Amino acid sequence: MSRVGNRVINIPTGVTVSVNDSIVTVKGPKGELSTAINKNITVNILENEVKLTRTNDEAKKYHGTANANINNMIIGVTEGFSKKLEAVGVGYRFQLKGKDLIVSVGYSNPVNVEVPDGIELEVPSNTELLIKGIDKQLVGQFAAEVRKLREPEPYKGKGIRYTDEHIRRKEGKKASK
Repeated sequence: MSRVGNRVINIPTGVTVSVNDSIVTVKGPKGELSTAINKNITVNILENEVKLTRTNDEAKKYHGTANANINNMIIGVTEGFSKKLEAVGVGYRFQLKGKDLIVSVGYSNPVNVEVPDGIELEVPSNTELLIKGIDKQLVGQFAAEVRKLREPEPYKGKGIRYTDEHIRRKEGKKASK
């Protein structure tokens, strides 16, 4: 039995949840999100709660995922999501130029990254990047794409990393005696 799928989701004030066929739409103070769910899962909206039930056992694998996605949409339209990246290395930096992000990470030319709609960027210092948005998947995907430009290497620790990420360091070669 799915424990996450049977969880009751509370709807905060100022947020409306509606279901049209198999599309769930959540509107809140920060914006509007919608997602499609499996047709074998029914969404019951009571006064300020959302409860998901499955019609048959074939939808068992989608039950918890649908519940988590709706919960993330509610959190996104009320609070939002954010990821913080930092560039470690000599000359590694982030820079905003209009709608684009320019990343200098040791290549011969800076890398120009186009920012998708629904993502807001802040550069508190030239080595820190704050990615914010209401869609958890979009924020995480964009952060992973920026990190992939220069992943942290284990010997010196240079590269782009999440702020709370721990890089496992290796010792390197030893000089022969």
